[in-house]
Amino acid sequence: MLRIKRVPTVVSNYQKDESEEAARRGGGCGRNCLNKCCIQGANLPLYAFKKLNKVVCDKGMPEFENREPPVAFLDSLLLGEWEDRMQRGLFRYDVTACETKVIPGQHGFIAQLNEGRHLKKRPTEFRVDKVLQPFDGNKFNFTKVGQEEVLFQFEASEDGEVQFFPNAPVDVENSPSVVAINVSPIEYGHVLLIPRILECLPQRIDRDSFLLALHMAAEAGNPYFRLGYNSLGAFATINHLHFQAYYLSVPFPIEKAPTEKITSSDGGVKISKLLNYPVRGLVFEGGNTLQDLSNTVSDACMCLQDHNVPYNVLIADCGRRIFLFPQCYAEKQALGEVSAELLDTQVNPAVWEISGHMVLKRKKDFEEASEENAWRLLAEVSLSEERFQEVYAFISEAIAAHASLEDSDGKSESLEDVDAINNPPCAMVTGTQECLVLQ
Repeated sequence: MLRIKRVPTVVSNYQKDESEEAARRGGGCGRNCLNKCCIQGANLPLYAFKKLNKVVCDKGMPEFENREPPVAFLDSLLLGEWEDRMQRGLFRYDVTACETKVIPGQHGFIAQLNEGRHLKKRPTEFRVDKVLQPFDGNKFNFTKVGQEEVLFQFEASEDGEVQFFPNAPVDVENSPSVVAINVSPIEYGHVLLIPRILECLPQRIDRDSFLLALHMAAEAGNPYFRLGYNSLGAFATINHLHFQAYYLSVPFPIEKAPTEKITSSDGGVKISKLLNYPVRGLVFEGGNTLQDLSNTVSDACMCLQDHNVPYNVLIADCGRRIFLFPQCYAEKQALGEVSAELLDTQVNPAVWEISGHMVLKRKKDFEEASEENAWRLLAEVSLSEERFQEVYAFISEAIAAHASLEDSDGKSESLEDVDAINNPPCAMVTGTQECLVLQ
């Protein structure tokens, strides 16, 4: 059994040491949480998104530097609610005061000094050799989050129109998906997407949850808004299914990295490998439908889970490009194969760091940040070329097997025919009734 010690990231103000949780359980809840003890009869804002079917991909990256990002209603809602929670003092520190700089060099790695994420509390042991672990309700999970930390429910619209209900009943029987703040934000607008929260799903991707994340990226319609996922063994510390997301108004280095096409799936998804980047990874884009793209990536993730390979995922370009990184840093750390110099930085290379946004906890590391140092850290994350080829081989087999199974069963379930993914709803809101419909 391989374990590492690290200080867990506090994502909620209700997150406590397990000993404190155990002591409190004897006296009942006593707070307005998301568990069934408090959620019955509760109302929370609801954003009902439009299901998308057709995917229209641009050729290459959007030119971030040369155009203003579109303003969508979800954008405005999310940021408005996030800033409201900031005004109410729900965050542990002011992330907008954190120093950030682009490191000189070819790749444009981004360094942030975020001393607020480093807690003065004892490190906790995490098992890193098992990607799939059962959900444990005795440990911190998102049902223990206070309702004031939730921005809104995020569900598919029943009538095909984007709608917002400021005060909607929580359907406990159907387990809503919610968007909540991360009280230890890395960047502006840092939130958590928690699919089907009351089902208490462990941290493992399935087809439905990944499609929900792609819908959120598409609905935001903003290339500066990315979603990320960390598996267990790849620096997820909470074993309750969740994605993270935030805004950063510069391109990530990974988004600018060259790629080489490997193949295309039966559903029209182009699969490429990264070139000239310190972490080996795969890039998925295109697809005949949004569900084709989602299914291909989620099948690859489920394959990694079944083979016990830790991994990270970045959803970029409004959901049109997805980066998948099998990784081994925590395993090397547990085996004593990472240098003391790298360990002393206390950087945990999860999805954001792998994508090129280096979150540093010591002023010394921030001041001395260089492309060479960033590259050296990320190179330790990557699988060897030989191991990467082995992993890609069983991913490829899994994708092909799923496609063959769907062909034999007929067409996979399709979503209703609506606008293309790169035509998100405009930000015009009409009406002042409880239900606001976007035109």
